[in-house]
Amino acid sequence: MDYGDNDSTKRLINVVNGEQSGISKSINWQGGGSFIYCELAKYNQTYADQILEADSKEKLIEVWQLMKEKAFLSYQFDKQSFDERIEAFKTLSLDDQKKFLLEVLDKNQLYVNYSEIADETNGISKEDKRLNDMFYGKI
Repeated sequence: MDYGDNDSTKRLINVVNGEQSGISKSINWQGGGSFIYCELAKYNQTYADQILEADSKEKLIEVWQLMKEKAFLSYQFDKQSFDERIEAFKTLSLDDQKKFLLEVLDKNQLYVNYSEIADETNGISKEDKRLNDMFYGKI
């Protein structure tokens, strides 16, 4: 998630570089130090991002084509039934189409679970796998 100028990573970089905002000036902070951060590997969040960024109904249909092949969808959703009624979906407003597609994504699968990092289809690098194993005390 990007919080713009209020992003904690950007703020920490500025503190390490000696920026004099916040309490830095009052404690005479001169900069220095380091930090490490990690990001979660996206799975369904990739589709959610594409839905939110879509600027046309045609683009949303393209996203749907990807979703129905690869995304984790809600167990309550029947993609075959949806495809049979796709013309009705196309009559909805862009905003309503976005809401609908976001709703059918399984929110428990927004990011790749640790238990799934060995699955090559998730595209997790060897280095990221090693770092995860270190984090969880497996090596």
